[in-house]
This record gives sequence, structure tokens and C-alpha cells, in this order.
Amino acid sequence: MPRVDPGMVTSGMDLPGYRIVRNFGIVRGIVVRSRSLIGNLGAALQTIWGGNITLLTNLCERTREDAFELLLRHAGEHGANAVIGMRYDATEVMQGVTEVLAYGTAVHVERLS
Repeated sequence: MPRVDPGMVTSGMDLPGYRIVRNFGIVRGIVVRSRSLIGNLGAALQTIWGGNITLLTNLCERTREDAFELLLRHAGEHGANAVIGMRYDATEVMQGVTEVLAYGTAVHVERLS
């Protein structure tokens, strides 16, 4: 399955050293995830001591990684070799269930000479 190299993704509107030769439009990766009962209990226990809630931090990081990977694949399917204007968004769709969206503009770039 074609996929954009993660090094060719930027939150900026251009990729230094490259020029955009084709715009494929918006691409996205969406993941909807819930916490498990055990995860909820573990996180509740971690809140007693305060600080970083590592169970939830790890869940959030895995979810963002999964959404990013889907974005790379979606861009690759369109024939892109880069993504500009990349962003994340998250929405709680119901209690304990969160949607994480990675999105940006798929483009084909060429190295400047």
C-alpha cells in the first residue's frame, strides 16, 4: 500500500527545499477509541497520586500515531509524496469515546535545483 514518508509531512504551508507541483486536496486519518474498564480503573488510581496519568498518555499517543499512519496511507493512495498543513483534532463523541483526526493537504513536490 503506498504511503507518504513521515519526513515529508509538515505543519507549515510549504516544504523547504521543495516546490509543490500538484495539490491532491485534503487527506485524513480518523481513529475512534475508548478506554477499557481496566484502563479506567488504572487511570483512576493514578489520579490519586497526581502527576502524569501514564495509562491515558500512552493511549492518546498510540491513538495519534494510528491516525497519523492512516493519514500517510490516505495521502499515498492519492499519489502524493508529501503532506502540508498537517494538524490533529480530537472530539469526545460520547463519554469515554474519543475521535482523533489527523488531517492535511496531500501534495506532490519536487526538490528545488
